[in-house]
Amino acid sequence: MPRSLSRRILFSAVLMACLSSATGAAERVLTVFAAASLTNVLQEAGDAYTAQTKQPVRFSFAASSALARQIESGAPAEVFVSADQEWMDYLQSRGLLQSGTRANLVSNALVLIAPTDRRADLKIAPGFALAAALGPDGRLATGDPASVPVGRYAREALTSLGVWRSVERRLVAADNVRTALNFVARGEAPLGIVYATDALAVPKVRVVDRFPAATHAPILYPAAATAGAGTEAVAFLRFLQGEVARALFDRAGFGRP
Repeated sequence: MPRSLSRRILFSAVLMACLSSATGAAERVLTVFAAASLTNVLQEAGDAYTAQTKQPVRFSFAASSALARQIESGAPAEVFVSADQEWMDYLQSRGLLQSGTRANLVSNALVLIAPTDRRADLKIAPGFALAAALGPDGRLATGDPASVPVGRYAREALTSLGVWRSVERRLVAADNVRTALNFVARGEAPLGIVYATDALAVPKVRVVDRFPAATHAPILYPAAATAGAGTEAVAFLRFLQGEVARALFDRAGFGRP
């Protein structure tokens, strides 16, 4: 075989291999597990990241507790964003996070909500009449205090205000914050406790009042790459801490960490 032809064949083979590798990298999907309260804003951030980098991003949204346990069981998440520190600590203590990648992305606030067509004039203060506002048969929708972050924050706030015992048996203990939000939006619960950003996302609910920050632990959203994640995960985390994502978080009502 002539030497020039041999070189052309070799060059073609190398070029095809490079193109194949680049195509495979572009088609590889980054999997992100994130708290349900981040659903809208992270989908926007994912679209912006894909437009900028051509890297597809796939999200799974649920309660932080459920997602953390799925990761512990071997679910193929590469990035985890939690609605509280406890579930991130849970994975970190088990060696399931990539060292040096954990950072707080955003903060949030806790609010009391009602359906837009229901009158509920309550001012949150020590001993406020939450049980009476529910009526004889009404229930309070929030996350399950045993595991779901918003439920934990709600229990802590109501306990500090001295009203937890009056409502603890009247909870609709939802599996995540968006489920609790929908109970109120559909009028199935007269009142609910969710994050401020969730209340902004649904027009059928209104904020009755905001819980004082001192009544509960700071609501921070830590993010990290999982132990087996590659460079794509780290790059996406950097994007979430950058100016483009920051503008999206600000517009959605999230605070700075």
